[in-house]
Amino acid sequence: MAERVRVVVIGAGASGTLAAIHLLRSGVPLELVLVDRSGEFGPGRAYRTGDPAHLLNTVAEKMSALDDDPGHFVRWSGADDGAFGPRREYGRYLAETLRGEEERAVVRHVADTATGLTTGDDHVVVELARTGPLEADFAVLAPGVGGGDPLAELLPDGSPRYVRDPWAGPLRIDDGAPVLVLGTGLSMMDLAVTLAPGSPVHAVSRHGLLPQPHRKRTTPSAFPDPPERIDSLSDLLRFARRCLSADPDRWRDFVDHLRPHTRRLWRQLDVSERRRFLERVHHYWNVHRHRAAPATHEQVRALIDEGRLELHRGRVVAIEPDDDGFEVGLSGGRTLRVGWLVNATGFGQGGPLVRELITDGTARPDPTGLGVRTGEDGRLLDRWGRARRVFTLGALRRGEEFESTAVPEIRTQAAEIAAHVRGEVMT
Repeated sequence: MAERVRVVVIGAGASGTLAAIHLLRSGVPLELVLVDRSGEFGPGRAYRTGDPAHLLNTVAEKMSALDDDPGHFVRWSGADDGAFGPRREYGRYLAETLRGEEERAVVRHVADTATGLTTGDDHVVVELARTGPLEADFAVLAPGVGGGDPLAELLPDGSPRYVRDPWAGPLRIDDGAPVLVLGTGLSMMDLAVTLAPGSPVHAVSRHGLLPQPHRKRTTPSAFPDPPERIDSLSDLLRFARRCLSADPDRWRDFVDHLRPHTRRLWRQLDVSERRRFLERVHHYWNVHRHRAAPATHEQVRALIDEGRLELHRGRVVAIEPDDDGFEVGLSGGRTLRVGWLVNATGFGQGGPLVRELITDGTARPDPTGLGVRTGEDGRLLDRWGRARRVFTLGALRRGEEFESTAVPEIRTQAAEIAAHVRGEVMT
């Protein structure tokens, strides 16, 4: 095949970088165009942190960038299989792995913002804010997990004391004023470790739940595989109770045992059952499935015990800003006086580009509210249900995959996308 296949990857974080790495390793003669406003592929929001105390929430042996080489990250880092290394080190690993693969193809890094996509039967046109339209054979949409603003209505004009994206750059909160973090998940835990030595920290979420810790390695329990067919949330809960009836403390092993089956189980549930799960179980699932590094959890529990971190269950219902901070009203009637607000709620809908694609019909939101509609191969589905030459991976596929934000799942999606591209152009 003489002509190179042009693929545009939009998004420079872990999802976009993993997609680029697998495309470069696919054996397809490529012209790969990597587009991101920053121009820097690799760390993204998740692994850009400069704080060495921010640790991976998955053991090193599960963090390889390569779907066919599970020991790659362990060899690169020299870490023990069960180590929870610094997140910033993993960002360097992704960037170095990508650079090491770039000699396989023609690669261009474009520091620009994608503002739109137009699809045809055999091509894609990516609209770039500064450099204009870019035609390609395929595009991969990898905007990551950002884009949400939980205070858009309560604080429409923003504030210099509201940090909407704490991972966009160094946190400059050093005046000792109390901080309210929106969210009580893994991102909040990292922020508390950074902020609480200098500032009292409050954190609020709907259920006020803290992620559970990973534990030191033990011999995993043996569980039966889930039934071939599960049609309802009740079926799934009955299976869980049956597996854990003898020893409920082995829930970590059970949750991990479900991991390779999650995609199949989620796809078997209809939309109404998926919504029931999200309303009734999701918050418990998240804190048990997406666990914290043991050292991080110990630090956060110590901050709570010392009174440096206080968790709140509820919602922010009112904000009164002034020059020194905010009066914040919580559901339930409590009022907090804080100097700073920090958003750690995580998932949005992928930012302005994805909103534009939904508006013009190139994409459509998933009926559960998780990401956008995709085919089983990760292709974006337009408002008429057609799949064209735009793939996506990571957070935008949560509606179809459910578990779609951790490196092991994203890595597999990246390998599958590369295989689909190869299958189309090499036959």
